[in-house]
Amino acid sequence: MQRAVLDLLNAIYEQDFLGCSYGFRPGRSAQQALDEVGRVICQRPMRYVLEADISAYFDTIVRSQLMEWIEKRVRDGSILRLIGKWINVGVLEDGRLLITQTGVGQGQVISPLLANIYLHYVLDEWFEDVVKPRLRGQAYEIRYADDFILCFQYREDAEKVLAVLRKRFEKYGLTLHPDKTRLIEFGRDALSKWEAEGGPKPGTFDFLGFTHICRRSRRGNFTLHVRTMRQRLRRSLRRASAWCQRHRHDPLAEQRRALNAILRGHYQYYGRPTNFRSLWKFYRGVRRAWRKWLNRRTRGRSLPWRVYGELLNAYPLQRPYIAQPWAGAVSHV
Repeated sequence: MQRAVLDLLNAIYEQDFLGCSYGFRPGRSAQQALDEVGRVICQRPMRYVLEADISAYFDTIVRSQLMEWIEKRVRDGSILRLIGKWINVGVLEDGRLLITQTGVGQGQVISPLLANIYLHYVLDEWFEDVVKPRLRGQAYEIRYADDFILCFQYREDAEKVLAVLRKRFEKYGLTLHPDKTRLIEFGRDALSKWEAEGGPKPGTFDFLGFTHICRRSRRGNFTLHVRTMRQRLRRSLRRASAWCQRHRHDPLAEQRRALNAILRGHYQYYGRPTNFRSLWKFYRGVRRAWRKWLNRRTRGRSLPWRVYGELLNAYPLQRPYIAQPWAGAVSHV
């Protein structure tokens, strides 16, 4: 039933959603959002980036406000009653049913769309129609679900928006994380200033699992490099190591197939140009974890690297590769 209603609401709201939104929408992806970050930073006169984080977003959505906005576009009473039941269903915790007053609950098929609708009105439409016309310079928003950044040409614009953004979110029950929300100088001018005057390097920001860094290309042009966020890399390695521990007694051929699936999945998302070094870190980390847990089934006898090398030749792991091509001319601006 939720899937049917989701298809219906998608047909309605795809006419309303703005181009800055990429999360949980038909034909849109996180990779496209990352491509757009590169285009905005490299091809527009952007000097400041506001990295924002919403605390417990899915749990703090005000349901009454959400339903009020949905009722503007959906007139069918039966559909509205279903949505009302789904967002008020509560959660099971330790065998007890907990009924909360806010939030849409993660895990339901329809929850990502409802969360998108909420931020469309709270952030996207407000930023496009109210904020940008009042700014001195250019400004851009790139959002994937509740993860978003705002890019600005001038510092005074960025500081003004940050001040009113907090009040805007508080009005609708949302809170910007005080430690993870910050304004940094970033872009072509920040890099040139550091090169000419010295001092601290341009800041970096995290978005969709990548740390974004100001760099020069081999030809000396400004470009944007990405690295897998340290926390994400460590988390992925912990998961791979835990898998090796659980399955260390499986046949080697089966272990190799499963580990290659893990590696390919990692490369498919994180395999962006300029991120090859992080891919190699993950590949080498998986190899070390595999050797460690294969050692545990040799009853105290360590597996020599020579023997492990022969094992890798017989059961090779997928080496890193770039799965996502350059987006247009981002690397050559």
